[in-house]
Amino acid sequence: MDVPDRDRGKVGVASVAAAHFCPLRLYLDRQEEREEPPRYAVCKQVSYHLGTPFDPAEVWDEVLTVLPRAGEEEHHLFAQCMENCRDKKWILFSDFDVPVSSERLGVRGVVDKVDPVLPGFAVTRAGEAPKAGVHAADRLRIACYTACVRDSLGLEVEGGWVEYVPSGVLRFCTPGPRDRRAMVRAIAAAKIVEEGRIPRKPLNPPCTRCPHQERCAPGPRRLSELL
Repeated sequence: MDVPDRDRGKVGVASVAAAHFCPLRLYLDRQEEREEPPRYAVCKQVSYHLGTPFDPAEVWDEVLTVLPRAGEEEHHLFAQCMENCRDKKWILFSDFDVPVSSERLGVRGVVDKVDPVLPGFAVTRAGEAPKAGVHAADRLRIACYTACVRDSLGLEVEGGWVEYVPSGVLRFCTPGPRDRRAMVRAIAAAKIVEEGRIPRKPLNPPCTRCPHQERCAPGPRRLSELL
Protein backbone atom coordinates (compact mmCIF):
# COMPACT_ATOMS: atom_id res chain seq x y z
CA MET A 1 0.00 0.00 0.00
CA ASP A 2 1.33 3.45 -0.95
CA VAL A 3 2.00 5.73 1.99
CA PRO A 4 0.72 9.33 1.69
CA ASP A 5 3.43 11.98 1.90
CA ARG A 6 2.04 13.22 5.21
CA ASP A 7 2.58 9.78 6.74
CA ARG A 8 6.10 9.14 5.47
CA GLY A 9 8.44 8.66 8.41
CA LYS A 10 5.71 7.21 10.59
CA VAL A 11 5.75 3.53 11.52
CA GLY A 12 2.81 1.24 10.86
CA VAL A 13 0.68 -0.16 13.67
CA ALA A 14 1.42 -3.70 12.47
CA SER A 15 5.14 -3.01 12.80
CA VAL A 16 4.65 -1.66 16.30
CA ALA A 17 2.78 -4.82 17.34
CA ALA A 18 5.53 -7.02 15.86
CA ALA A 19 8.33 -4.99 17.48
CA HIS A 20 6.66 -5.33 20.87
CA PHE A 21 7.46 -9.06 20.92
CA CYS A 22 10.72 -9.09 18.97
CA PRO A 23 12.11 -6.21 16.91
CA LEU A 24 14.61 -8.59 15.33
CA ARG A 25 11.75 -10.63 13.87
CA LEU A 26 10.32 -7.42 12.42
CA TYR A 27 13.71 -6.70 10.86
CA LEU A 28 13.93 -10.15 9.31
CA ASP A 29 10.30 -10.00 8.14
CA ARG A 30 11.12 -6.86 6.19
CA GLN A 31 13.82 -8.69 4.23
CA GLU A 32 11.10 -10.84 2.62
CA GLU A 33 8.08 -10.06 0.46
CA ARG A 34 4.97 -11.14 2.31
CA GLU A 35 1.40 -11.27 1.02
CA GLU A 36 -1.72 -10.91 3.13
CA PRO A 37 -2.34 -14.27 4.85
CA PRO A 38 -5.28 -16.20 3.32
CA ARG A 39 -6.75 -16.66 6.80
CA TYR A 40 -6.97 -12.91 7.29
CA ALA A 41 -8.46 -12.41 3.81
CA VAL A 42 -11.33 -14.79 4.65
CA CYS A 43 -12.05 -13.22 8.05
CA LYS A 44 -11.81 -9.72 6.67
CA GLN A 45 -14.43 -10.40 4.01
CA VAL A 46 -16.78 -11.95 6.57
CA SER A 47 -16.26 -8.97 8.85
CA TYR A 48 -17.59 -6.54 6.24
CA HIS A 49 -21.02 -8.16 6.61
CA LEU A 50 -21.25 -8.49 10.39
CA GLY A 51 -24.28 -6.67 11.77
CA THR A 52 -26.29 -6.98 8.54
CA PRO A 53 -28.34 -9.78 6.96
CA PHE A 54 -26.27 -11.60 4.35
CA ASP A 55 -26.21 -14.67 2.13
CA PRO A 56 -23.23 -16.95 2.96
CA ALA A 57 -22.98 -18.05 -0.67
CA GLU A 58 -22.58 -14.45 -1.81
CA VAL A 59 -19.95 -13.78 0.84
CA TRP A 60 -18.02 -16.87 -0.23
CA ASP A 61 -18.13 -15.61 -3.84
CA GLU A 62 -16.56 -12.39 -2.56
CA VAL A 63 -13.84 -14.41 -0.81
CA LEU A 64 -13.10 -16.19 -4.10
CA THR A 65 -12.86 -12.84 -5.86
CA VAL A 66 -10.35 -11.57 -3.30
CA LEU A 67 -8.62 -14.93 -2.94
CA PRO A 68 -8.98 -16.84 -6.25
CA ARG A 69 -6.87 -19.75 -5.03
CA ALA A 70 -8.94 -20.35 -1.90
CA GLY A 71 -9.37 -24.06 -1.31
CA GLU A 72 -10.66 -26.54 1.23
CA GLU A 73 -8.74 -25.04 4.16
CA GLU A 74 -10.09 -21.55 3.50
CA HIS A 75 -13.62 -22.86 3.01
CA HIS A 76 -13.41 -24.74 6.31
CA LEU A 77 -12.41 -21.51 8.05
CA PHE A 78 -15.22 -19.67 6.28
CA ALA A 79 -17.76 -22.26 7.47
CA GLN A 80 -16.42 -21.90 11.03
CA CYS A 81 -16.84 -18.12 10.85
CA MET A 82 -20.37 -18.47 9.52
CA GLU A 83 -21.32 -20.89 12.29
CA ASN A 84 -19.82 -18.87 15.14
CA CYS A 85 -20.87 -15.42 13.92
CA ARG A 86 -24.47 -16.38 13.16
CA ASP A 87 -27.16 -15.04 15.51
CA LYS A 88 -24.64 -12.90 17.42
CA LYS A 89 -25.07 -9.22 18.17
CA TRP A 90 -22.57 -7.14 16.23
CA ILE A 91 -22.03 -3.40 16.06
CA LEU A 92 -22.75 -1.92 12.63
CA PHE A 93 -20.09 0.65 11.78
CA SER A 94 -20.47 3.32 9.12
CA ASP A 95 -16.98 3.37 7.55
CA PHE A 96 -14.41 0.74 6.65
CA ASP A 97 -10.63 0.70 6.11
CA VAL A 98 -10.04 4.26 7.28
CA PRO A 99 -6.44 5.59 7.14
CA VAL A 100 -5.46 7.20 10.46
CA SER A 101 -2.24 8.48 11.99
CA SER A 102 -0.78 10.31 14.95
CA GLU A 103 1.76 13.06 14.39
CA ARG A 104 2.44 13.07 18.11
CA LEU A 105 3.45 9.40 18.22
CA GLY A 106 4.72 9.01 14.67
CA VAL A 107 2.37 6.10 13.96
CA ARG A 108 0.06 5.34 11.04
CA GLY A 109 -2.36 2.59 10.08
CA VAL A 110 -5.68 1.65 8.52
CA VAL A 111 -8.37 0.98 11.08
CA ASP A 112 -10.85 -1.68 9.96
CA LYS A 113 -14.07 -0.01 11.10
CA VAL A 114 -15.05 3.42 12.39
CA ASP A 115 -18.29 5.17 13.29
CA PRO A 116 -18.20 8.85 14.29
CA VAL A 117 -21.72 8.71 15.72
CA LEU A 118 -20.96 6.05 18.34
CA PRO A 119 -18.14 7.24 18.45
CA GLY A 120 -16.06 4.08 18.11
CA PHE A 121 -13.78 1.87 16.05
CA ALA A 122 -12.97 -1.82 15.67
CA VAL A 123 -10.11 -3.98 14.47
CA THR A 124 -10.66 -7.33 12.77
CA ARG A 125 -8.57 -10.32 13.82
CA ALA A 126 -8.20 -13.71 12.18
CA GLY A 127 -7.16 -15.55 15.34
CA GLU A 128 -9.23 -17.26 17.99
CA ALA A 129 -10.39 -15.19 20.97
CA PRO A 130 -8.72 -15.75 24.34
CA LYS A 131 -10.86 -17.05 27.20
CA ALA A 132 -11.20 -13.52 28.56
CA GLY A 133 -10.21 -10.05 27.40
CA VAL A 134 -8.04 -9.58 24.31
CA HIS A 135 -4.57 -10.76 23.36
CA ALA A 136 -1.57 -8.66 24.41
CA ALA A 137 -0.75 -7.75 20.80
CA ASP A 138 -4.33 -6.59 20.29
CA ARG A 139 -4.17 -4.39 23.39
CA LEU A 140 -1.16 -2.74 21.78
CA ARG A 141 -3.00 -2.33 18.48
CA ILE A 142 -5.96 -0.77 20.25
CA ALA A 143 -3.65 1.61 22.14
CA CYS A 144 -2.12 2.75 18.85
CA TYR A 145 -5.43 3.10 17.04
CA THR A 146 -7.04 4.93 19.96
CA ALA A 147 -4.35 7.62 19.68
CA CYS A 148 -4.59 7.69 15.87
CA VAL A 149 -8.41 7.92 15.81
CA ARG A 150 -8.30 10.74 18.32
CA ASP A 151 -5.58 12.65 16.51
CA SER A 152 -6.72 12.05 12.91
CA LEU A 153 -10.49 12.01 13.23
CA GLY A 154 -11.01 14.03 16.39
CA LEU A 155 -13.18 11.32 17.95
CA GLU A 156 -13.19 11.04 21.73
CA VAL A 157 -12.65 7.31 22.19
CA GLU A 158 -11.28 5.57 25.27
CA GLY A 159 -10.55 2.32 23.46
CA GLY A 160 -11.85 0.11 20.70
CA TRP A 161 -13.54 -3.15 19.80
CA VAL A 162 -11.75 -6.31 18.69
CA GLU A 163 -13.60 -8.70 16.38
CA TYR A 164 -12.33 -12.26 16.72
CA VAL A 165 -14.16 -13.47 13.64
CA PRO A 166 -13.33 -17.23 13.78
CA SER A 167 -14.67 -17.35 17.36
CA GLY A 168 -17.66 -15.10 16.72
CA VAL A 169 -16.54 -12.89 19.61
CA LEU A 170 -16.61 -9.09 19.96
CA ARG A 171 -14.79 -7.52 22.92
CA PHE A 172 -14.07 -3.97 23.98
CA CYS A 173 -10.58 -3.02 25.10
CA THR A 174 -9.65 0.08 27.10
CA PRO A 175 -5.85 0.51 27.07
CA GLY A 176 -4.28 1.29 30.45
CA PRO A 177 -0.97 2.90 31.44
CA ARG A 178 0.84 -0.43 31.07
CA ASP A 179 -0.41 -0.79 27.49
CA ARG A 180 0.62 2.76 26.62
CA ARG A 181 4.09 2.26 28.11
CA ALA A 182 4.49 -0.89 26.01
CA MET A 183 3.28 1.05 22.98
CA VAL A 184 5.88 3.80 23.45
CA ARG A 185 8.69 1.24 23.77
CA ALA A 186 7.47 -0.73 20.75
CA ILE A 187 7.23 2.43 18.60
CA ALA A 188 10.84 3.26 19.45
CA ALA A 189 11.93 -0.29 18.54
CA ALA A 190 9.97 -0.21 15.26
CA LYS A 191 11.57 3.11 14.32
CA ILE A 192 15.02 1.54 14.66
CA VAL A 193 14.00 -1.05 12.06
CA GLU A 194 12.37 1.65 9.89
CA GLU A 195 15.72 3.46 9.81
CA GLY A 196 17.42 0.31 8.53
CA ARG A 197 19.31 -0.43 11.71
CA ILE A 198 19.51 -3.95 13.15
CA PRO A 199 17.78 -4.12 16.55
CA ARG A 200 18.90 -6.08 19.55
CA LYS A 201 17.22 -9.41 20.19
CA PRO A 202 15.23 -9.26 23.47
CA LEU A 203 16.08 -11.56 26.36
CA ASN A 204 12.95 -13.70 26.20
CA PRO A 205 11.40 -13.53 22.71
CA PRO A 206 8.64 -15.94 21.55
CA CYS A 207 11.05 -17.91 19.36
CA THR A 208 8.94 -21.09 19.19
CA ARG A 209 6.34 -19.25 17.06
CA CYS A 210 8.86 -17.42 14.86
CA PRO A 211 9.39 -18.38 11.20
CA HIS A 212 12.99 -17.12 11.46
CA GLN A 213 13.89 -19.39 14.36
CA GLU A 214 16.61 -21.23 12.44
CA ARG A 215 18.24 -17.98 11.33
CA CYS A 216 18.85 -16.43 14.74
CA ALA A 217 18.90 -19.37 17.19
CA PRO A 218 20.45 -20.78 19.24
CA GLY A 219 21.99 -17.95 21.19
CA PRO A 220 23.90 -14.87 20.01
CA ARG A 221 25.29 -14.96 16.48
CA ARG A 222 27.11 -12.56 14.20
CA LEU A 223 24.81 -10.10 12.47
CA SER A 224 26.23 -11.13 9.09
CA GLU A 225 24.76 -14.61 9.61
CA LEU A 226 21.25 -13.16 10.02
CA LEU A 227 21.22 -11.34 6.70
